Amino acid sequence: MRAILATILLCTAFTIGRAQGEPSAETIARGKALTVAADCAGCHTADPSKPFAGGKRIDTPFGGIYSPNLTPDRETGLGASSDEEFYRALHDGVARDGSRYYPAFPYPNFTKITRDDVLAIRAYLATLTPFRNIKPPPELRWPLNYRVVMRGWDLLFFRPGTFEVNPNKSEEWNRGAYLVEGAAHCGGCHTPKNMFGADKRGQPYGGGRVQGWFAPRLDSADRGGLKSWSADDIVEYLQTGRNGRSHAGKLMAEVVVNSTSKMSDADVRAIAVYLKDLPAGTPEPAVTPPPQAEMAAGAAVYARACIACHEADGSGAPRIYPPLPGNANLQSDDPSSTLRIILDGAQTVTTPRAPNTGSMPAYARELSDQQIADVANYIRNSWGNAAPLVTPAQVAKARRM
Repeated sequence: MRAILATILLCTAFTIGRAQGEPSAETIARGKALTVAADCAGCHTADPSKPFAGGKRIDTPFGGIYSPNLTPDRETGLGASSDEEFYRALHDGVARDGSRYYPAFPYPNFTKITRDDVLAIRAYLATLTPFRNIKPPPELRWPLNYRVVMRGWDLLFFRPGTFEVNPNKSEEWNRGAYLVEGAAHCGGCHTPKNMFGADKRGQPYGGGRVQGWFAPRLDSADRGGLKSWSADDIVEYLQTGRNGRSHAGKLMAEVVVNSTSKMSDADVRAIAVYLKDLPAGTPEPAVTPPPQAEMAAGAAVYARACIACHEADGSGAPRIYPPLPGNANLQSDDPSSTLRIILDGAQTVTTPRAPNTGSMPAYARELSDQQIADVANYIRNSWGNAAPLVTPAQVAKARRM
């Protein structure tokens, strides 16, 4: 009888312990939502047949690094990592062996994620199909090829700390702030960087250059920011990759497809509420209109190459061919994205909410550096637009990228 009771007690204890140790369906779902918000698949998938298995090259101004394997493979992925090691990676930017991560892994943002949410992310990742995949070593210039250098970088630029709720703001605003500043790490692209690759202080969400593109301002700047956008505009853009004012370019289009179009309506709305509350940061520079001769030259190129889709008044066909008047991306101080689109062409991203396509041909072979500069200046300074002048030298540099 005692043996039977002992067996029952042991089995009961084992069952309770296992139930307590296994994450709930709600925890896994929360972890999945945060994983989507962080666009983990976008950076950690090189081979679409092996999602989250890492090995994707991420180019930085200092060279390239390769993303690690996030699947539960025990040899090359996260299968052998403990909860504490995973939390330390996201909160402190420290790997299992004690080495420091490079900030291309956005731990300066992920540090804001709460411990419970970090472990929820881990719980979701543990449900993925394990794949064996060994990433290549980093290809960084000296001295950054020595990870020990990152100790100094962290000392200078990294401030670990979990997100703190602002009691003077709404629950929705705080949720948006938590996502934008933490998991979604919007400032990773949309905040300018200093010569060391760290965020420039005092310029949050002031726009930044990324892989030859310019991630526009997310503050309420008049021309290049979101002042003219409503919260509904932001929601539509994040969910579909387009709205009545603009379309997502190459890098942002990838974020929309992999991340924001898959987020819940409530989380996307919270992000929009937070972004609309950001004050204007660094003042936009005063703009001198282009000389009439240059505007005339640009108008001639526009009439030949652009007018069929974008119309004489630049109105285009909203959500198919983006309108140009008042276009915040077009009026960014940095013309990199405008030049990339003219040179390489563009394809409208398709999402479940906006499946119809649209495209723009590439003009790198059709137009000279001078012609591209002229038409860029024309569209950036017509119909009430105003933006700094583009030079042929800038176009030539963009061609080489």
